[in-house]
Amino acid sequence: MGIQERERKMYRPLRRAGLEVIPDAVPDGTMPIVFGYRREDIVGGFSHRYETPRLVERLNEDWYDLAVSSGLFDDRRREFLVQLPRGTHTHRAVLSGQDRRRGEAWTRVRLLDRWDIMGRGAASAFLGVRAGHPGFGMMALDGSVYVGCSTGEVGVDVVAVAHPGRSENILQYLEWYASWDYPRADKESQRRVAVWLAGRARGARSSSG
Repeated sequence: MGIQERERKMYRPLRRAGLEVIPDAVPDGTMPIVFGYRREDIVGGFSHRYETPRLVERLNEDWYDLAVSSGLFDDRRREFLVQLPRGTHTHRAVLSGQDRRRGEAWTRVRLLDRWDIMGRGAASAFLGVRAGHPGFGMMALDGSVYVGCSTGEVGVDVVAVAHPGRSENILQYLEWYASWDYPRADKESQRRVAVWLAGRARGARSSSG
């Protein structure tokens, strides 16, 4: 998959949603995935049912407020990480199982002046399945906060998790995931998690020594 294909299939739809992709700019040492958090790890969030009036507008407003208040990005620079499918397959394809083996990876983005994460972003199929039905993972450049969005049977849920790289719940899950022996598991994601965990362990030994 070439640069031009990725530009056409992924970067342009994201730009129309107000996200400018900054290629090859993910900070070194970024934890590859965030899963396994529990209630005690959550520091903020919101939920809206699908029948909420002005659903997309409300979702956008509350997402921006949460992003700024939690430290996902500051109101001046507005750069952060978003998890996108590797290659050019959409989030919809990953969710449906068509492209599950390829997994996802972080991409650095900048929020433009005109944006619509919950409408055009979700409709692009890279940040959800359709407008008003978003699904994504985002993280601050320094890894200090993770913002996750999911759609359920009755509505949309968004949560902010503080310092995911320090959460014992998340770390325990990642250790299990890295050694998960399942034929359909995303081996590349497992490898990245194992490398990150090993690097974290070495850093802990160095600082204690």
